[in-house]
Amino acid sequence: MLLGRVTAPGSVPVGRDGAVFLDRDGVINRRRSGHVTCWSDFSFMPGALRALRLLAAAGAHVVVVTNQSAVGRGLLTAEGLAAIHARMARVAARAGGEIAAVYACPHTPEAGCGCRKPGIGLLSRAAGDRGIDLRGSVLIGDSPSDVEAARAAGCRPIAVADALPLPVEIPCAPDLLHAVALLANPGGVMGPERERRRADRAGGGVWVRERGPA
Repeated sequence: MLLGRVTAPGSVPVGRDGAVFLDRDGVINRRRSGHVTCWSDFSFMPGALRALRLLAAAGAHVVVVTNQSAVGRGLLTAEGLAAIHARMARVAARAGGEIAAVYACPHTPEAGCGCRKPGIGLLSRAAGDRGIDLRGSVLIGDSPSDVEAARAAGCRPIAVADALPLPVEIPCAPDLLHAVALLANPGGVMGPERERRRADRAGGGVWVRERGPA
């Protein structure tokens, strides 16, 4: 396998009803040797808040899709995970960003669920709930499971990593901020239609779904 290619800025399009899906650990926040089980374990990656602000300014529909097996391992409750995600969204909002929703798989790999990436359960549920066109969407992640999930669901993957083995056709960037620069029209649509979609999303704040299909 070769490293994914470094792609020219503005060359990865987002479709009319597409979303910008983000993995969490290693993309929005720093990875730890263990699990993030409380807010004090959570540390934003350099440039992540700025990236979220740029996405919001462009009108992007940002949805986080994340594997969080700490719940299934008994290290964290579903309510505790929801609290971490709600605080993450609040901090992002104070920085000018907007996370429209968070979908998290709480299961361990051994559970054999359909929601844990590289399965497409989280993406499919988000698409059904929020009227997202997966084929017009992008998923930015830092692991092979993110790339596999994106491709299986019909999304365009962008890999965020320093040395992640990837097929050569996968666009890559060193971090979320640089990945955002690869997007062409991240809001999907321009003008009044984009503003209508933003207004529709603004009413409910962040919508957190912590349970995927069993």
